[in-house]
Amino acid sequence: MSTDPSDALVGSEWLAQHLTDPGIKILDCTWHHPSTNLDGRTQYRGRHLPGSVHFDIDQVADKTNPLPHMLPTAEDFAHKVGLLGIGNADRVIVYDRHYGGSAAGRVWWMFRVFGHDNVALLDGGFGKWTKEKQPAEMTPVRPAPASFTASLRPGLVATTTSVQSLLQSGGQLIDARGPGKFDGTQPDVFTFKRQGHIPGAINLPWADLVDPDTGVLLPPDALAARLTAAGIDLAKPIVTTCASGITSCMLALALYRLGVPNSAVYDGSWAEWSQLDDTAAAA
Repeated sequence: MSTDPSDALVGSEWLAQHLTDPGIKILDCTWHHPSTNLDGRTQYRGRHLPGSVHFDIDQVADKTNPLPHMLPTAEDFAHKVGLLGIGNADRVIVYDRHYGGSAAGRVWWMFRVFGHDNVALLDGGFGKWTKEKQPAEMTPVRPAPASFTASLRPGLVATTTSVQSLLQSGGQLIDARGPGKFDGTQPDVFTFKRQGHIPGAINLPWADLVDPDTGVLLPPDALAARLTAAGIDLAKPIVTTCASGITSCMLALALYRLGVPNSAVYDGSWAEWSQLDDTAAAA
């Protein structure tokens, strides 16, 4: 498993110089909740990075699970990623249109979960790219299928049971949602059985880790300061959570940048926890 913190991000200038390099595969991971009336695939067709292919987290998912966009099997992930033209030797670059990260962060995490460390997020995403007047195109890319082999790393995926064990053993659970959704005063876009958060969780909104002007992830020293201010000890076990397993992956990416590559993401997050009868909720 790669643990080089610098591997997790690429800058727009670097990518602009390497767009046509053999082995560079770019994924437009833009995703919106249906309530927004926006559609990532439609936005992809409107304008996207040259050579990029759209990756839909609702389709590369376990369709038998009633929870939103839960992890697929390794076999299904390998099949669908192969259809996107990605092989195991490729350097995968992910981006989206949401404030520099979010769904692209989840795709970054998914590749690592399935054994592919050669993946990086475009720092600042599509917003920074277009502000710099970097090239974009409208023609959809139809890649030739490739062969991709995936193997699950269960240590990067937390379950309800492992979250309960983590909290009982003194580990740390970090919730990436905003404070209103964390304390239950602000409804989420998902219909949850209960509002609030998992008792014992620490609230660290993922947007606090991103520069509000550029959408880029804060530098490591600033990230470390934010986590320290929240009372998080990087030496202790950490699991990240959120509403449905998307923005929690941005926390995992920030931790990776700080030399903590093995933090797990609670895939079901509050979408799962809130509907179980034997789980407590704090608000």
